[in-house]
Formats: sequence, structure tokens, C-alpha cells
Amino acid sequence: MLSQESLQQIDREIAKYPPGKKQSALISALRIAQQEKGWLPKEAIEFVAGYIGIPPIAAWEVATFYGMYDLAHVGRHKITVCTNLPCALSGGVHAAEYLKKKLGIDFNETTPDGKFTLKEGECMGACGDAPVLLHNNHHMCSFMTTEKIDEMLADLEKQ
Repeated sequence: MLSQESLQQIDREIAKYPPGKKQSALISALRIAQQEKGWLPKEAIEFVAGYIGIPPIAAWEVATFYGMYDLAHVGRHKITVCTNLPCALSGGVHAAEYLKKKLGIDFNETTPDGKFTLKEGECMGACGDAPVLLHNNHHMCSFMTTEKIDEMLADLEKQ
């Protein structure tokens, strides 16, 4: 279900924990599976659970709790906008509305060409850098004015 490379990465995560505590690597293992697949289909979640040796429901509990996991297809560029209070007061809501208008989609939607998915996110721990966006769960974008959003979208369009 997963490539040998992904399984090796999961094995490295499992090795960080004491014997008998393989389940501690679940969050990382799901991240690795999502990175390979582009999202987390049911089969991938259940495969990871079996590989780690936990019941599938335990993996589902984690995958459905955390917003970083995508349980449906997303665009090549997932943009998550923090709209929690500190970011909202510092332009997060404006940035979200600008992105919605610019991309022609709402939260939890993907552009027709499959390039962009827009998500609303919880606090990203960078309140002083508001408004903040997160690109594909890995790249934090700070102080996102409309001009910086336009630049980011132009750069992502080229990819």
C-alpha cells in the first residue's frame, strides 16, 4: 500500500520509541502516508494502523482529530489560513476573504483545475506574524498582505 521508501521512513519513526510503543509513531506515520498519497484514503489509514499494530479505529481517531490530515482529495497547493482571534484581529479574516475571491472558492473547496484547496486553520503559533498562511502543511507564510498573497499565488501557479 505504501512505497518501500515510505515504509523505511515509518520504521525510522518507530525506532525513536521504546519497544512495545510503536503506536507513538502514528502521527508521523500518517503524515508520511499522506505525503506519498497526497491525502489519506481509508485504505492508507488502515494500512498504517496494521503496520504499526494498532486497531484501525485508533488511527481513525487521530486522522479525524487533527486538521493537518486530508481525508479527501486536495489540490496540489493546500493553503490553510489562520482565522483564530489574534490572526483575525490582525488581518487573517481579510486574507481569507481575499483568497476566496481571488481563487473563486470557499473553505474546503478546490479550484476546478485542481491546483488550489483553501482551508481554515486553527492557531499556528505565529500570532505575532499575522496574518499567517500554511502551504501544504509545511511552509509558513507570514505577514500576508494582499500583495504578498498575489506574489505567492503567482509563484505557486508556476509549479
